[in-house]
Amino acid sequence: MKTVFTTGEAAKICKVSQQTIIRCFDSGQLKGFRVPGSKFRRIPRDVLFKFMRENGIPTDALESGKRKALVVDDDQELVELIRDVLESDGRFEVRVANNGFDAGMMVKEYHPDVIVLDVMLPDINGKEVCQRVRSDSSMDDVRIICISGMVEREKIEELKEAGANDFLQKPFDVETLMNRVCKLLDVEPVGV
Repeated sequence: MKTVFTTGEAAKICKVSQQTIIRCFDSGQLKGFRVPGSKFRRIPRDVLFKFMRENGIPTDALESGKRKALVVDDDQELVELIRDVLESDGRFEVRVANNGFDAGMMVKEYHPDVIVLDVMLPDINGKEVCQRVRSDSSMDDVRIICISGMVEREKIEELKEAGANDFLQKPFDVETLMNRVCKLLDVEPVGV
C-alpha cells in the first residue's frame, strides 16, 4: 500500500486538478513535505486521508487504492469476461450495468475512473451515455472506452466527438482491452 503521494496522484484520488492540490499544499491547507533539494511536493497517506475527510471528499479511492471500472453491456457473457479480467488484475473494483439508464444512475453515485461502454444498448445508445457523462463537469476525469461490433468510421468519430476516449471493435482480445484501460488511466499494463 502506498504511503506517500505526489501532487498528481493526490489530485487523481481527490478527483480535482493538480493545481488545486498544489494551491492547498502551498497555502498550508494540505500538509506534506518537499523532496530535499527539489521543488517536488509529497503528501503522506494519513495527511491526505484527513484532508479528504475535512473537505467532504469521498475516501473510498484512498482506502481501497483500486481504480473503479464500470462495465456497461447487455451481453452477460462479455460482461463476466471483462469483469474477470479487470478483477484478476487486482487493481480494479468493478461494477456492472446492463442498460444505459442504470449506467447513468451508477456513474453519478459510483464515479468510476473508467467506463467500458457498449454502444448498442437496449434502451439508449452509447453516444447518448457519453454525452450525458460529458455534460457533467464533475465527470471530466472519467475515461470512456466504447465497444461495438459496428464498423462505420463516421460512427466512431461521432462517439469520440460525444466524449469517448477510445473505441474497440468487437470481437476483441481482452488483453487489448486491458492495455487500453491501463493506457487511459496512466497505469502500467500487467505483464509488460
